Amino acid sequence: MKKFFLIVLLFTVTLSFSQTYFKFNAPSTILGIPQVGVETSLGKKVTYQFDVLGAYWQSLNGAPFKTIMGISELRYHFTENYNGIYVGGHIGGSKFTLQKWNYINSNLYQKGYALFFGVTVGYQLKINEKWMVDMFMGGGNQQASYKGYYLGTDIRYEHVKNYNKSGEWLPYRAGIMFSYKL
Repeated sequence: MKKFFLIVLLFTVTLSFSQTYFKFNAPSTILGIPQVGVETSLGKKVTYQFDVLGAYWQSLNGAPFKTIMGISELRYHFTENYNGIYVGGHIGGSKFTLQKWNYINSNLYQKGYALFFGVTVGYQLKINEKWMVDMFMGGGNQQASYKGYYLGTDIRYEHVKNYNKSGEWLPYRAGIMFSYKL
């Protein structure tokens, strides 16, 4: 899976180097969850973005908080690329070891995988010829397969033979990405 994301990222960078931005999400990075991406032009009003977000904390509230998430997104810009309002459709995946929101303050955590399908809405503001700010939020449907464990013992707490499954409609993307034109 890591090799696939690397290949997509390299393909994106070489596809249209003069119309490509390298991006980083400032708020998530300050919170210790760095997110970087690449966005490139595919037409006058269409761009493609691929971004990766990662958290590698050994403990948050006594529970692990480790995740890697990759999102592939096609965006339609209402005025022109890299300027103004856009909407994007995305698909992505993640691997995680964390404590789900409804298990906080318990001695349980989960390990598994998730798929994401959703929509992003954003606004891009050009600062100058090289720099741009991309403010966005998005969400959609998340489908996860995971196993649940007790903290400290790594013994499973549920009686499911293979994986638990869950699916929710959630907001799971937001940020302010500072973008540099390559």
